[in-house]
Amino acid sequence: MKSLTRFAPIVFVLLWSTGFVGAKYILPFAEPFVFLTIRYAVATILLVLIAKAIRESLRLSRDQVWQSISVGFFLQVIYIGGVFYAVHLGVPAGITSAIVSLQPILVSVLAVRFLGERIRVIQGVGLLLGLVGVALLLLPKVFSGEFAPKFSGLGIISCFFALFGTTAGYLLQKKSGTEIPFLPGTAVQFAAATVLFAIAASLSEEWKVEVTLEFLVALAWIVIALSIGSIFLLFYLLKHDSASSVSSLYYLVPPLTAIEAFALFGERISPVGLLGMGLAAIGTILVTRRLTK
Repeated sequence: MKSLTRFAPIVFVLLWSTGFVGAKYILPFAEPFVFLTIRYAVATILLVLIAKAIRESLRLSRDQVWQSISVGFFLQVIYIGGVFYAVHLGVPAGITSAIVSLQPILVSVLAVRFLGERIRVIQGVGLLLGLVGVALLLLPKVFSGEFAPKFSGLGIISCFFALFGTTAGYLLQKKSGTEIPFLPGTAVQFAAATVLFAIAASLSEEWKVEVTLEFLVALAWIVIALSIGSIFLLFYLLKHDSASSVSSLYYLVPPLTAIEAFALFGERISPVGLLGMGLAAIGTILVTRRLTK
């Protein structure tokens, strides 16, 4: 268990950062809400099968069901749906991840008010360093014209909806969801997300899917690594540490996404961007160092 606590933040960030790359790969083969309906339906079935295989009860109280649906609405539907829809509308993954990276500041401020958490001075410094680091990573691209606003305002609004969703989802999970068993609770979240995404797809999309090897590989990765693996780690971290500390891990997502984009697509990272990556890492260490003790 100690080893899980030590390595969980690292594995979580590595998995979570692949979500933006995964969206770029998957969206040419299916519209966002259609794909997300498939994703969450498959993930729900897998969780139920896992629970049956290990003989874990899927029973939840009525309150636990509603708590799970509430967390799933914000964290799965509003956040994940907002990110995929923004990418679908042409918002670059870098801008999407940058907007979502404002989450640690919002969570930290709201956690003081709603969860009674306290932010130490060193954690405040870490939060600011992380924010500066993300800005330094992205500013060179802004000034070079790479992030010229060729996408719709609706895409940016979708990004901010995603920011709101992940912030609310974190706080709700920390406040009322940490004692709900992972498999049944997450299965309820995913089942609710499946229904809502199916409704959205029926209202706005054509249910066309191009089934290729690339689509199936990307779907398998997103379901197993992201929907199940990273969500398990996220809920584990929220159960064992403060919402502020866990949310600060988001600062590492844009740097890791930049590294993945360099490895997969040849996108270059400027020296200023490298400095930003270093500051984001230092800031995250300052905020989350309790996680690794």
